[in-house]
Amino acid sequence: MPTYSYAFNAFDKTKHVRSALREKDISHKHAREVALAIRGMSIEDAREFLENVIARQIAVPYRRHNNEVAHRSNIRDGFSAGRFPKKTSKEFLKLLDNLESNGEYKGMDLDRLKIVSAVVHKGTKLERFTPRAMGRSSPRIDTLVHVELVAQEVASE
Repeated sequence: MPTYSYAFNAFDKTKHVRSALREKDISHKHAREVALAIRGMSIEDAREFLENVIARQIAVPYRRHNNEVAHRSNIRDGFSAGRFPKKTSKEFLKLLDNLESNGEYKGMDLDRLKIVSAVVHKGTKLERFTPRAMGRSSPRIDTLVHVELVAQEVASE
């Protein structure tokens, strides 16, 4: 069994709470864009944003992986290319639930938790083959994804 560590180095047990998804079969490109979109949001804002993405009301802005991505009129942050990654958003909602329950377990104020780090890494590659005509086959490689979220309890304003 592999041992994993978090990418966030300035972790303080009294101020931060974290959660991670390991080896999930979601698109690492979609996961990267969703992570960039929710970084800096509170947990409730991120949950509302992801639920709106699933309902196709707000698109996730695609900053890097936007070749031939359609422009959307309902994007925040001033970007024009965007999509509605439903499967990835559902996994991020599960991760937000875990983050929230970890904060509740530590006795933190859930209304003041803000996502300070959202990191996506490529995981294990699953190599398979798809049969083709004339006795040939083509490789099919799926890359699993690690997602890490760290939230910090910010001072009330």
